[in-house]
Amino acid sequence: MSPSPLPQLPQHYIQQMEQLLGQEADAFLHSYDAQRAFGLRVNSVKWEHHAAARELTTQQFQLRSVPWCEEGFYYDEHSRPGKHPYHAAGLYYIQEPSAMSAVALLDPQPGEFILDLAAAPGGKSTQIAGRMRGEGVLVANEIHPQRAKILAENIERMGIANAIVTQADPHSLAARFPLAFDRIMLDAPCSGEGMFRKDPSAIEEWSPLHVEACAARQWDIIQAAVTMLKAGGTIAYSTCTFNRRENEDIVEKWLAAYPEFQLVRTERIWPHLAEGEGHFVAVFQKTSDGLEDVLEQHAVSNSIRASAKSTGRRSSSGHSERGTSRTADVNNSFRQFEAWAGDHLPDFSLPPGTPLLFGEELYWLPQGNAAASVFLDNGAALDRLRVPRAGLHLAHMRKNRIEPAHALALACITGGQAAHTLQATADDTRIRAFLRGESIALSSDSESVRTKGWMLVTVDGLPLGWGKASDGMLKNHYPKGLRSL
Repeated sequence: MSPSPLPQLPQHYIQQMEQLLGQEADAFLHSYDAQRAFGLRVNSVKWEHHAAARELTTQQFQLRSVPWCEEGFYYDEHSRPGKHPYHAAGLYYIQEPSAMSAVALLDPQPGEFILDLAAAPGGKSTQIAGRMRGEGVLVANEIHPQRAKILAENIERMGIANAIVTQADPHSLAARFPLAFDRIMLDAPCSGEGMFRKDPSAIEEWSPLHVEACAARQWDIIQAAVTMLKAGGTIAYSTCTFNRRENEDIVEKWLAAYPEFQLVRTERIWPHLAEGEGHFVAVFQKTSDGLEDVLEQHAVSNSIRASAKSTGRRSSSGHSERGTSRTADVNNSFRQFEAWAGDHLPDFSLPPGTPLLFGEELYWLPQGNAAASVFLDNGAALDRLRVPRAGLHLAHMRKNRIEPAHALALACITGGQAAHTLQATADDTRIRAFLRGESIALSSDSESVRTKGWMLVTVDGLPLGWGKASDGMLKNHYPKGLRSL
């Protein structure tokens, strides 16, 4: 199948690429006539625990390894993995192959306190979380409300329990998290030259003025980002564009303005040399500034703690959390949840953290290592921030009953963590019915028909969502906003 014709490339863009690439420019420009590559990145923890699903995915989608990302694969475009139940179960994330390079170079580690500063729609956040393997804390930030919502949904779908989604401008976030993070991912908003083949509308938006505007915005974000990285920390700056103005020129400006940073490496992926749309990555390390940084961090941390104690904590919905009565509500709700989980999820465990209650919604705020705990103790640094996802959503605390959250189902690695499961294969018609929101008749030849109460629905062992069994039927609790036709 030949690719669809693209709109005509702007003449200024062609001249820019000829100046940048010289004799290679023709090969680069001809790459727009070739079929683009399609990629997915697997959820490493679930991938390792589900051999049957792993084998079926590999064969059905004709997976081939992406050379710069160990968890990345190319797939056959006609296989449509985004329509498969495994996608809804969070076994993999559809992602442009070259975009996987930035997190691989950032090299996040389990147990660290990490920020993804411009995180939507969530490709790099979910990749970071996969490499953290449930240990440490990830803060995924997105300033735009609708994109922050999509980010939170993708983090939920991938079953991530140790991530917080914030919706803040970078400078507001920097005021709350000075010298805080071990690593920062800054996938900067850019002119999108590497998206022309994937999204032809990006061609229509491109202009030299747009490039300059993007460079100015990138520099503004960088000025916030550098203040949030602790001494010895690592930051990866990436774009999906080709021009020097947003890439090498930004790197030179960065090093001139911030001598405490050193450039570790830069990498470019070109679409005429590799299977991918193109990406630029620069990795920096912040060298130690000695006692001054330590004292400043200590003073700011104490200020945050004092502010939280004196003003109370305000949730993303605007409800203030004050006094011992609120603490009692949180503790009582969490005790109810623990009792419920003891009966229904006996083999599930939470990462280090603390419960939070927003109205009737119970969350688990991860705390991770000592650095994260300084800022996240009782949610202090989240005071008056918009927080679309304050960690793992555990349950809806209804009057006299608990309804488990969809996020809790997907945070389970296997169906074996639940006391009661409906087990089905990917080709079972009940799975499609469940994803459409339909009630399901329980098999009369299995013990499940006698089950009453909450059941975890699984596809080839992968948790997919909740249902509530009664009288041989499973009432569907798959979220209405996610149901497919």
